[in-house]
Amino acid sequence: MKLTRREVGTLFVTILALVLPLYNLTHAQSPRGGDVAVVVNAETPVTDLSLAEVRKVFLGDRQYWTAKLPVTLLIRAPVARERDVVLRVIYEMTEEQFKQYWVVKIFRAEVTAPPRIVYSNDMQYDLVTAMPGAIAFVDARNVRPGIKVVSVDGKRPGDKDYPLR
Repeated sequence: MKLTRREVGTLFVTILALVLPLYNLTHAQSPRGGDVAVVVNAETPVTDLSLAEVRKVFLGDRQYWTAKLPVTLLIRAPVARERDVVLRVIYEMTEEQFKQYWVVKIFRAEVTAPPRIVYSNDMQYDLVTAMPGAIAFVDARNVRPGIKVVSVDGKRPGDKDYPLR
């Protein structure tokens, strides 16, 4: 069956009319302007970090919480909004610069491994709750019981002047 140019145009407009509301609905449920919470395993001995300390941890410059408790960095895969906030505010790097940064850190033996990449909120939650010393960023709306939210510069997600949004 061969369609005329007019029929193809009509079909395209019809599909667009059906898909566009779904696209808007999906994006309306996950606004890009929300806060990103710093979360740690409940046993991690930290409740407040300065933004500079958060940077040191996520840059791999601070590798231990205590002498016997290593930091385990968890970061969302590139498609997650939280990762965009982390790259912009914490790392102050592009995606490519971030990847190169960790290649150099490993090559120089400054760290043994880059941050662990997590692909979903569920996976991130499971790892943070299971791994002592784990630290991650999550959409503040997705914080669940069993993990500890760390204040940044004395501010918590939702507070005025919270730095991670």
